[in-house]
Amino acid sequence: MAKLYDASDVAKYFIWKANQDEQELLSNLKLQKLLYYAQGLNLSLGNGPLFHNDIEAWQYGPVVPEIYHQYKIYGRGGIMPDEQFDPNTIDEDTRDFLDEIYNIFGQFSAIRLMEISHDDECWEETEIGDIISHNSMEKSLKKYLING
Repeated sequence: MAKLYDASDVAKYFIWKANQDEQELLSNLKLQKLLYYAQGLNLSLGNGPLFHNDIEAWQYGPVVPEIYHQYKIYGRGGIMPDEQFDPNTIDEDTRDFLDEIYNIFGQFSAIRLMEISHDDECWEETEIGDIISHNSMEKSLKKYLING
């Protein structure tokens, strides 16, 4: 997975995936946690960053600010998928990885994902409003890997 994406492409993929699986639509809060775990676990696997956008520590857990602001109009409700989005804009290996992230973390509610992320050292050690470093995420989230 050498390609570096924009977080909006990864977000659109997760929103599309939730809609395809006929699950409830993703809320902004849940989407933020999926983006965080996708980025952090990609780093922990030694693949470098998945997307170039920063993740900040906010009160309710890790957030990609641009994506939060893009979807905040939905409030706590589900985000409608982008009809123009083509999932094939994401390469197959990355889609497989994102599907795995979705299958593991998507089963939890937004609130449960927020609670789980609050137990991650990288969130705990970052001041609210500051960027969570790639290095910190890489080290902290290795615990989720089978051989972590």
